[in-house]
Amino acid sequence: MKDESFPSAPQALLLVLAMFLAEYVVGAALYDARRTLALTREELSALVTLLGNGMLFAVLLHAKALSYRALFHPSRASLRATIVLLIPPVALLVPALVMLAAELSELLVRIFPLSAWEEQAFASMSAANMAAITAVCVLAPILEEMLFRGVILRAFLVQYSRGTAIAASALIFGMAHLNIYQFVIAFLLGLIAGWLYERSRSLVPSIALHALYNTSLTVVESSSRGSQAESAAPASTTIWVLSLAASLVGALALNRLLARSSRRVVA
Repeated sequence: MKDESFPSAPQALLLVLAMFLAEYVVGAALYDARRTLALTREELSALVTLLGNGMLFAVLLHAKALSYRALFHPSRASLRATIVLLIPPVALLVPALVMLAAELSELLVRIFPLSAWEEQAFASMSAANMAAITAVCVLAPILEEMLFRGVILRAFLVQYSRGTAIAASALIFGMAHLNIYQFVIAFLLGLIAGWLYERSRSLVPSIALHALYNTSLTVVESSSRGSQAESAAPASTTIWVLSLAASLVGALALNRLLARSSRRVVA
């Protein structure tokens, strides 16, 4: 039988620890083989993430008696309709989120200067190579949404009120990033992704939001390395206004679409 109440909040924290442990075990197993396999650091990291999470989900979905189809799209709405109707307005939310993330990051770095290790870690995540881009823009959105929305939030919605379930899953999502610089924006992203999942009962909108956000941030960070700050400053107000306007349009469209559909979906 399916256990829709697993995990509880304490169990969810243990699941996150299990994810890190699985990645550590896979990383340790592959570390000595990386030269034989001719893997770069970024390629090894992406492979460790994929295999570690694969191990976790193989056990987790078996324990919950869930198929991947039921995990990704348990909604009664068709997958095609979900993609066509929801992804465009979701995309409109991204520019403002990226700009907000940049402002928050700059503020936090001023308050809490980055250590040498943290600078290296963030540089590795934003490296302009295929392995790093795949890990950040493809693997992370899919695997993290599977765990934090598809498993954790899904169970929380059975046990807690909607607001508590979404906020708690977003808090755990933010904490899982293990640094203050990503926590705030990850928490905000988790709230939006959680609302999208609760209303649509599909991982498609939250994966799209996560992937588009990560991709946009990667593009912005890559392009900013070769740009001059003074040339971007005069356009900042205009960009903010356009981004906020796009987000408002996207939010209104999503609220209208999902307010009606939320009554017909299943948990």
